[in-house]
Amino acid sequence: MSRQHDYQVTVRWSGDTGAGYRGYVRDHDVVVEGKPVLKGSADPAFRGTPERWNPEELLVASLSECHMLTFLSLCARAGVVVTDYVDAASGVMREEPGNSGRFTEVVLRPEVTFADPAKAEQAETLHKQAHDTCFIANSVNFPVRHEPVTTSP
Repeated sequence: MSRQHDYQVTVRWSGDTGAGYRGYVRDHDVVVEGKPVLKGSADPAFRGTPERWNPEELLVASLSECHMLTFLSLCARAGVVVTDYVDAASGVMREEPGNSGRFTEVVLRPEVTFADPAKAEQAETLHKQAHDTCFIANSVNFPVRHEPVTTSP
């Protein structure tokens, strides 16, 4: 039985100064009812505000979060206790001629600590399952690789 999940997000912008490409403000708000406003902008390479989230960072974060949450769910179902999880994820986007571009890959580097180090042997299988079932990774058209590291408490 399949289920459908719907998501509503409002992106709100104002700021055209009439000064053309160099002058308009890229800052905007990402709004979801009942949640804190996310302050967004363009990547600084595209004249955005460095202190604000940009769509490229959010895409990498989304892939990292989805993998983590799927992995933790699989671990919990398998009785594998994870005590710590940190992912230093990175993404590569290539600009193409004609104001276009695309991500060419994202690499997830989760560092996972297990309560029982012997259970860490299952980590590779669980990471592969998480990769195969992550909703976001299944929705992109570029490779999402993972290079997990297991640590002991």
